[in-house]
Amino acid sequence: MAPAITLAAEAPKLSAANTGFMLICSALVLLMTPGLAFFYGGMVRVKSTLNMLMMSFISMGIVTILWVLYGFSLAFGTDTGSIIGWTSDFVGFTGIGKVELWPGYTIPVYVFATFQLMFAIITPALISGALADRVKFTAWSLFVALWATVVYFPVAHWVWGTGGWAFELGVIDFAGGTAVHINAGAAALGVILVIGKRVGFKKDPMRPHSLPLVMLGCGLLWFGWFGFNAGSWLGNDDGVGALMFINTQIATAAAMLAWLAYEKIRHGAFTTLGAASGAVAGLVAITPSGGAVSPLGAIAVGAIAGVLCAMAVGLKYKFGYDDSLDVVGVHLVGGVAGSLLIGFFASGGGQSDATGVFYGDHSFDQLWKQCAGVFAVLAYSLVVSAILAFLIDKTIGMRVSEDEEITGIDQAEHAETAYDFSGAGGGAARILPAAPVADTATKKVDA
Repeated sequence: MAPAITLAAEAPKLSAANTGFMLICSALVLLMTPGLAFFYGGMVRVKSTLNMLMMSFISMGIVTILWVLYGFSLAFGTDTGSIIGWTSDFVGFTGIGKVELWPGYTIPVYVFATFQLMFAIITPALISGALADRVKFTAWSLFVALWATVVYFPVAHWVWGTGGWAFELGVIDFAGGTAVHINAGAAALGVILVIGKRVGFKKDPMRPHSLPLVMLGCGLLWFGWFGFNAGSWLGNDDGVGALMFINTQIATAAAMLAWLAYEKIRHGAFTTLGAASGAVAGLVAITPSGGAVSPLGAIAVGAIAGVLCAMAVGLKYKFGYDDSLDVVGVHLVGGVAGSLLIGFFASGGGQSDATGVFYGDHSFDQLWKQCAGVFAVLAYSLVVSAILAFLIDKTIGMRVSEDEEITGIDQAEHAETAYDFSGAGGGAARILPAAPVADTATKKVDA
């Protein structure tokens, strides 16, 4: 009998389908940042619209350059001490071959790096909503660069990098509940505790100036979020990405309906701002959990998050912190809810066999892991972000002057206004002929 021949497992080969899918997902995630800019831009008063847009757009420039220079290496390079990564070939993308595959997957390293870049861009942009109306643009730009370097890149390694302590512990974060939303929400809270309230907080009306812009931004976020979530499985070979896709839609719908129901009961009306905020709350909550829960679980996650976030947005008035556009109430609370609910609703039939309290052997094991990831990221981001804001405030100053804030930060920081009606009907002045006069007696018209 001839001896058996054992063949080595075939190395993964580049998949054109998965590569194309991930490039599309990367573009969808990038679209979310302009979507966020419109979402936030519509929620502020007219005099702050352009500044709000620019706070998101500048992140697209700063973070892209930092990611290429060292960010990708810190986040996804070879692990050191379960805290940070570093691979010299990733620095400046100098040692990456164009068809070199990301280990264990069928997509090039360039594609993986591009996809993750889009997450790195939108995360600091999320923080900006809490700081509306009052932060110098230079100070914000410096904060983005420093925060990405000392907070986002390390936290991304903890959660998603091979060897990162949260990754190795088994904390489930499919697409960014801890690394993106809790990270940004906690940072927002840390910064606003340092820089203080807007002039007129709790006294002057600070209503959204354009709810259509808010709804447009929400629609772009909802659309782009399918790339954000489904793309995070890095391929379509086993159906997990499809599960995440449908769960994203389900949870978002459930959260929107739950927020509106709470709003009607509590305040007597279904508002467009509530619909948009509820949808975003659902998107936030399903981001970490959508690959672990069933579609019925996604309804529960969305509905719970919708109500909790709706309740949380009012806390700023009770506790006196000025979270301008409810970043803490939606992203921090929604991220915490979605991440912890994995510990209850993980079915074991999605991205892994890990189960929550309501499934399998009803163990609390996954819940404790989720708690470790949630509260470690929350504490680190809160403290470090507050320190960064304090240092910037004591050096170049974080806030515009009170007069500039009252007059309008758009004019002070950008020398522009969002809506200019001064030229309406412009051109050479001309004298119009007199209107014809009706002769009431003869019913004739004089020329």
